[in-house]
Amino acid sequence: MPEPNSMPPARNSRIRNASLRRPEGRTRTAKIATTASAPEEQPKTLAELNRAISAARPFVPGAMHAVLGEGPAGAAIAFVGEQPGDQEDLQGRPFVGPAGQLLNRAMSEAGIDRNRSYLTNAVKHFKFVQRGKHRIHQKPTAGEIRHYRWWLDKELALVRPRLIVALGATAVLALAGKSVPIARFRGEADFAGRRGYITVHPSFLLRIPERDAKRRAYDEFVADLRAIRALAGSSVARQASTR
Repeated sequence: MPEPNSMPPARNSRIRNASLRRPEGRTRTAKIATTASAPEEQPKTLAELNRAISAARPFVPGAMHAVLGEGPAGAAIAFVGEQPGDQEDLQGRPFVGPAGQLLNRAMSEAGIDRNRSYLTNAVKHFKFVQRGKHRIHQKPTAGEIRHYRWWLDKELALVRPRLIVALGATAVLALAGKSVPIARFRGEADFAGRRGYITVHPSFLLRIPERDAKRRAYDEFVADLRAIRALAGSSVARQASTR
């Protein structure tokens, strides 16, 4: 599930209440949009929401079924990515492809237990085009992201994480309602009153060709995850004694 992030990492940036503060002091407020995807009867549990998502018509080309979020309600951290990729679609689970494997490794190094975290995507279906035997990932449009935004907002309301992590530009757009440069706003954020953190998508790290640059970017990503763990509290720590 590739996520474009062709910029070097930066820190100590903020988004407040879905508002984007520019260096010269001007502020533009992102309008929070709802979508026609909302069912008539409001889901009261994650199970009810997931049934509604699964029954909904896919809104992106090529998609056949939804890939739902994974993890416990009440998780301290919720990670939000772009959309399912080929392996996620085949296995029906989020973050199980190459980018997900890299995320697992980085989470482990940072002391975050995936099983105690919640992982989901801004777009719930795999958007792709068929080229021969291969299904080629297609980036979701802003309209497609807006369409799925109600589902994500309700999902996070039901999970109630202490901290929401936006992995890449698509997740930021879904959470903040506005496209922002990751380099400028990387770090702690506020998504319309929800405590958050912005960092790169792990697929960005996979696409860095130069070995030293890739290692530096990975180390920065792990540092972000350590900061995320500290912000969310010790309950996200891996418990070696239970393994």
